[in-house]
Amino acid sequence: MTEMVYGAVPVRDGEPILPKWWRTVDRWSLSCVLMLFALGMLLALAASPPLAAKNGFDPFHYVQRQAFFGGLALIGMILTSMMSPTVVRRLAIVGFIGAFLALLMLPFFGTDFGKGAVRWYSLGFASVQPSEFLKPGFVVVAAWMMAASLEINGPPGKTWSFAMCLAIVFMLAMQPDFGQACLVLFGWGVMYFVVGAPTILLVGIGGLVVLAGTVAYSSSEHFARRIDGFLNPDVDPTTQLGYATDAIREGGLFGVGVGEGAVKWSLPDAHTDFIIAVAAEEYGLVLVLCVILLYTGVVVRSLLRLVRERDPFIRLAGTGLACMFGVQAMINMGVAVRLLPAKGMTLPFVSYGGSSVIASGIAVGMLLAFTRSRPQGEISDILGRGRVR
Repeated sequence: MTEMVYGAVPVRDGEPILPKWWRTVDRWSLSCVLMLFALGMLLALAASPPLAAKNGFDPFHYVQRQAFFGGLALIGMILTSMMSPTVVRRLAIVGFIGAFLALLMLPFFGTDFGKGAVRWYSLGFASVQPSEFLKPGFVVVAAWMMAASLEINGPPGKTWSFAMCLAIVFMLAMQPDFGQACLVLFGWGVMYFVVGAPTILLVGIGGLVVLAGTVAYSSSEHFARRIDGFLNPDVDPTTQLGYATDAIREGGLFGVGVGEGAVKWSLPDAHTDFIIAVAAEEYGLVLVLCVILLYTGVVVRSLLRLVRERDPFIRLAGTGLACMFGVQAMINMGVAVRLLPAKGMTLPFVSYGGSSVIASGIAVGMLLAFTRSRPQGEISDILGRGRVR
């Protein structure tokens, strides 16, 4: 519709898909993601052999699995980034419905693997965490609803998306998985802010979050234990946070040396939730800053390209995906340095985990598809025409 109203720049007819994709994709963001995956493999080599030995596997068992799942994630990312926004939206709707139904059935057929939260389906050879695949689908579907509400006589998409968000947050909180619940609510809030939400409404939602947190603290032992551990000024050195804190302190600026770290022998989640502690201990602050810059590069580059986008759906969906990607990384690293309570959230493309890395590949593939250069002009052109008229 926007091309019919505002016109479009001529395209190259008959151009092959691969050259066209390479010409239009954000190569800086793509490079940052590939470097994150490479760092993930490097850290998997450092962090996973002790766990493999403990479980009776080959020393590189988890490294090989990470390479396999990572390869699937990269293939999924590239294929998704080649799709048009319309095709991405259709696939996201189908994927969201499937993940939503899987989340609904989780209390009946899911397992907690002894971690106190029912978040996974066990397939024997692997496990699946539906919430990881739900997030990108939710963002795209919610953006579609919000964009539709902007049209003349459009549906109440903002209200529908909010109701859908509350249903998902409730189901995640029941697992309990408060980290993913907060991340979903944050993604919806960012898109609602961009679409033009009243400030008083956002403040009200923030108040409801505080109230929900208070209720959860009073009624959930799992939640209260993590909050108490975070607020306690004295860190128990035998806990995961204690081990991670000591490892980061020992690493200093340049680390203790490749393979010389001790935290991987003590932390049960050294290869997943606390992978950044292994990086800080063996490679120091320098590598941690590089990881932060890579995540920042993906988010900032994506937002800079999206700010010129004139299609509201693409702008909203891309913003939600970019911000959710960056905030998940921030939460994971914030937990490791004890700036945030423990959340049980992976570091995208770096932590070990099949569901996490494949879902991250799909999410970033969608983001790359939305930020590709398209023959549509820029939003500043529209604003300029409006001033002339």
